[in-house]
Order: sequence, then structure tokens, then C-alpha cells
Amino acid sequence: MKLKEDMSPLLLQVFRSVIWVYSVITFLPWYLLSGASGSQARAKRVKARSISGNPAGPYRAVSNQQKLVSLLHDGVDTLDKVFEYAVVHFPQRDCLGTREVLSEEDEIQPNGKVFKKVILGDYNWLSYEDTFHLSQRFGSGLSALGQKPLCNIAIFCETRAEWMIAAQACFMYNFPLVTLYSTLGGAAIAHGLNETEVTHIITSKDLLQSRLKAILMDVPRLKHIILVDEKPTSWPDLPRGIMVHSMAAVQELGSKPENVIMSRRQPVPSDIAVIMYTSGSTGIPKGVMISHSNIIAGITGMAERIPNLDEKDTYIGYLPLAHVLELSAELVSVSHGCRIGYSSPQTLADQSSKIKKGSKGDTSVLRPTLMAAVPEIMDRIYKNVMTKVEEMSSVQKTLFVLAYNYKLEQLSKGYSTPLCDRLVFRKVRSLLGGNTRLLLSGGAPLSAATHHFMNICFCCPVSQGYGLTETCGAGTIMEMFDCSTGRVGAPLVCSEFKLKNWEEGGYFSTDKPNPRGEILIGGPNVAMGYYKNEQKNREDFFVDANGQCWFCTGDIGEFHHDGCLKIIDRKKDLVKLQAGEYVSLGKVEAALKNCPLIDNICAYANSDESYVIGFVVPSQKQLTALAEQKGINGTWEELCNHAEIEKEVLRIITDAAVTGKLERFEIPKKIRLSAEPWTPETGLVTDAFKLKRKEIKSHYQDDIERMYGGK
Repeated sequence: MKLKEDMSPLLLQVFRSVIWVYSVITFLPWYLLSGASGSQARAKRVKARSISGNPAGPYRAVSNQQKLVSLLHDGVDTLDKVFEYAVVHFPQRDCLGTREVLSEEDEIQPNGKVFKKVILGDYNWLSYEDTFHLSQRFGSGLSALGQKPLCNIAIFCETRAEWMIAAQACFMYNFPLVTLYSTLGGAAIAHGLNETEVTHIITSKDLLQSRLKAILMDVPRLKHIILVDEKPTSWPDLPRGIMVHSMAAVQELGSKPENVIMSRRQPVPSDIAVIMYTSGSTGIPKGVMISHSNIIAGITGMAERIPNLDEKDTYIGYLPLAHVLELSAELVSVSHGCRIGYSSPQTLADQSSKIKKGSKGDTSVLRPTLMAAVPEIMDRIYKNVMTKVEEMSSVQKTLFVLAYNYKLEQLSKGYSTPLCDRLVFRKVRSLLGGNTRLLLSGGAPLSAATHHFMNICFCCPVSQGYGLTETCGAGTIMEMFDCSTGRVGAPLVCSEFKLKNWEEGGYFSTDKPNPRGEILIGGPNVAMGYYKNEQKNREDFFVDANGQCWFCTGDIGEFHHDGCLKIIDRKKDLVKLQAGEYVSLGKVEAALKNCPLIDNICAYANSDESYVIGFVVPSQKQLTALAEQKGINGTWEELCNHAEIEKEVLRIITDAAVTGKLERFEIPKKIRLSAEPWTPETGLVTDAFKLKRKEIKSHYQDDIERMYGGK
């Protein structure tokens, strides 16, 4: 979508003439030297097709019509062997990096709140060889503490180098690793720990104090807590029988001669590597059993979609490692000798909340070439940059808009714009370090407007992918040369797709112009099933006549003529209104999410009612400006509860819905403005910022009854 060119027609024509002359002069030499024709051909080619000729599939990548791929290297069939392969080939190269904390201070905000700010130094690096030895010692130490092979061990920790060291230790010693989101509620954490019967847990001081301590009495089997922090601390008020160790102490124990000589039981490909608990967006978190061979197949498929991936690449790790997207991305990086620099959402960029003004965020110091992001983060970047564009002088704004629209047009033809990149977008690109060559989007659908923006302003391809915890995060990824939006690419070389008719929703594989249906994913990357949950296993997994495992996603997709998939609906998001119309709540939210007034939105519909309602987290800056424009004063809470403000926001949302081509019955008729932002800590969204509809419904139950006339 082009930006509005708000300038005189004469001046606009002059600019366009200059651009036309520049294009004519530079096009031919650039076209011949850049290899643009090859990129265009790759973007347009058929990427996947049905191996049966049936529109229902199965669809496979054109390069693997006969057989799916499951290994990166011959004989490297377990995760401990994957890491050993990397250590042998890249022993002295940087592996895991952490920034040194130079100073911390409290900064008092105008509203009286105190924010902790940090000044960070350079990255300190562990080589592949160093990381291997630390992992080996840690695994040996855990064994000395009584952790047995094939017995579960939990990790409940922030994303950091110690997480990966602990994971590699568990892979080496065949300890199935139970991963839990750090933002899960106490009951969900206790459920996961009790269900998997863990006796040992790896965590941090902060999480032990803030999340674990309160539920320890509810986890009677737990005997050992290992803290990843450097300084061991005594915890006198913990339940009797629980011992607390530091990671360094466990590694020291593991390096003792009597423990070093103990033989370890190596895993086989079918052994469970990870029991990954889902975010619980649809209820109680489920533990997904993922084998060594599942993960290796998944990262093999992902790596194939990243051209020229090698040890010269740098990946920035900041998403939760308990999320399959981040764990898979980091294992892809490790398997190819890349270095991983650790970060957090609070220290990612120079403007991040914990970075002291004037000091550098992690992307500026690390300058990563590869990065993964969830749409929520990219939506925020998009809105923040566009807000700053609106605040520019008329000349600056005009130049930005013209350059944006020019580049959008060139990208649609498969061309690059090196001059625009250097003169106009360099400053925006520097927000991510200025060196990014590929940005992977996953976890939720990415809007077309945000996708275009990231492609244009960050001067690197944004490849949208599709996968689930149950498929090791692997399913599809867009090729770097594909400049389309709204699609998630073709099947990876490790997986194949079928479309299953869904009569209730009206989706059939015989639909024209594109076959549609519920997405089923098969391949060696499909997980073993849910832990101790046979009923859900029977509902969601099945094995075909060839012995291949399939997962029923519940997502609705359509395959385009070039073999690329588009996600168009979700079975659980479809609500039938009183008059019989079907409303896709996800479609409504996607259409409204890029409205500048909206930071987040959840659509809701009751089958006994005739209209949709919505819960909106407004942009504080935009809503405050709107209130000033209307002459309305008050605190933030008062503004969000003001009837006139609510009415005006609803009008703006309705206009946005019409622009987004929503049907009349899909447009929210009433809304509730939420003064409280939805963060993983509130329990209303997951760590990947997916909406937890059940929790949101409970949280706003009184408002639902009010908006539907109950009171």
C-alpha cells in the first residue's frame, strides 16, 4: 500500500521526472551487473506442487517431490552429534555472546515511576569449544546430582547463553528437556512440572523469587534447583528437602575426575529431546513431545531457505527460548557455526526501555545479519517510525514518502534501490544494526502494510514463515526473492501439506481459483504427540498408510498457482452470528491492527447475538492527541472510560474497517477501551503476543454483558 503523497501536483511531477531520468540512466548497467533477471525468475517460478495431481495435495517443494529431507549431514542424527559436528568444524569461532553490564541506575519518570536503566559494554564471547566443555561439565554435574537419562528435567529461564549451554548438556546426556514459558501463571507452571515429574529444574534468581517460590509446595517431587546466575545465594525460606545450586557449582562438580570418567548414555534419534509446553492460548498448556530426529528435520528444512548461511553470520537471540521459533532459529545457527549474541526486548535497540539515553542497544553493538521477530514487535516498529515521519518537516516527509513509494514500486518488479537505501532509509535500517540480510517473521500473521514497511525501510527481505510447536516450528518459509505479502511461502523440504475439506466453514479443495481447506502437515518434523494426553493425540495427530505422522493444525489455508500457501482463517476463530453469518475474528483483528490509534485489539462475538464487539488497547500518544483535539482532559484511565472518546475511536475504527474491506456484519458495533496494556505478564497474551481469547473473555466478562445489553 502506497503512502499518501501530500504535495503540489507540479512539484510532484518534477520529482517523478527526476526519478524517471535517474532510472533510465542507471537501469541497464545495474540490471546487467546485479543479476536482477535471475532474482525475478526465482520469484516467479513454481516452488511447490501436488505430488498426486490432486488439488488437496500432498504438496511438496519442487526440489523434493520424491522424498522429504530429514538430516543436515549423513550420520548426524541426534542433537548432541549436531553440536559436536559444529565444534569439530568451528572450534575457535565465537558461539555464544553476552554483553557486560557496566552500570545500573534507577531513573525517575515524570509520573513518579522508577525505571531501571543500564549501560552495557561489548559482547564477551564463548567459542564453540568453550561452550562444548561447559555443557559437558554441566551435564556431568547434573548426573552427579542424581539426574538420570530418559528422566525429565525442566528449564524455566530467560533467553541467555546459559539456557543454550544447559540445553546442549541435556541433549548430550539424554535428559529430556521440559521447557516452560516464564510468563505462564503459577497453576500452569505447577501443572507442567507435576505432569512431567521433574526432580531438577534450571532457573534464574529473579524467576525463582518472582514465579517459582510461590508454587514450590505444589511440586512435591522437586529436589534440586540450579540457578544460572554466577553468585550462589542461600534461600532459607524454601520448603525442606529442596537444594539450591549455582550453575558454576554444578559444572565444578561435573569436572571432578570421578564424575568425568562416568560414561553417558547417548540418545538415539527417536528419544525425546524436548517436551515443549505450549503458550496456553487456547486453555491449559499442553506438553509437545519432540524427538531428536523431529528437531533435526525441522532445522534442516529451515536452513535450506536461508541462502549462503555459514559461520560468517551473526544471529541475535532475544525471543523466549521456550518458544519453538527461537529454539529452532538458534539451533539452525549453531548447526552452521554462526555466532549468537543474546539480547532482550528491553535492551534490543538504542531506544529500548532499559537502555540509558545516549548509550547503545544490543543491535547497534552486535550488528546481526539474521534476526527473528514476531509481528507484534514489527507492528510497533512500523507505528513508531510512521509517527516520527508525521512529525517531520514537510520537505523531509515528502522526500521520505516519495522514496518509500518509489521503492515499493521497484520491489514489486523485483528490483532493488541502492541509492534510496543509502540516502533515505539508512537511519531506519540502523535501528537493527544496519547489517541485517534476512528477517524471519513467525508466531502470528504479519499484515501486508507492516511487511511492506519492513522490506522497504530495513532494506532486507522479510521472510514470513508458518509452523507450530507440533511441527518443530517448521512448515513453510518464504524465499528471499519472493516480494509478495500475505503469504507464508512454499512447504519446506522436510514437510508436506494436505488440504482437508471443512464443510461448516465452506472451504473445499475443489474451490476456484485456489484450493482451500484445513491445513494438515506431515513429515519427519511432526512431533511425537502430546505428553500424557491420548485424547488430544487421537484428535490432532494421525499416522498414514506409509507410517508418516501428520498433524491437523486447525488453520485454514489456500495454495496459490506457484505452490505458496496463504493462511486465510482458523477454525477456532470462526463464530456464527445469530443471523447465520460467519465471522472470522482473526480477519477482523488483522484488518484493524494497523490503525494508528490501535496498539492491540481483540474481536469478540457471541453466537446468540447479531453483532461483533471489540476490546481495544489504544495508542497512548494517539489517544491523548485525540482527547486534546476534542478538548477533553483527564488521566489515562479517565480518557479510556470517557464515552465521547469511545464513540470517536469507534468511528475511526469503523472507517478503518471499511477501508480494509470488512463486511458490514464483521465491523465491531461496540468497543471497550483498555487503559491496561496487554503483555505476557498480564496473562492476556502469550510470549509471542498471541491473544489468549479465553482469558480476555474472563477478564472483560462484565463489559461483554454490558455491550450485549445484559446490564
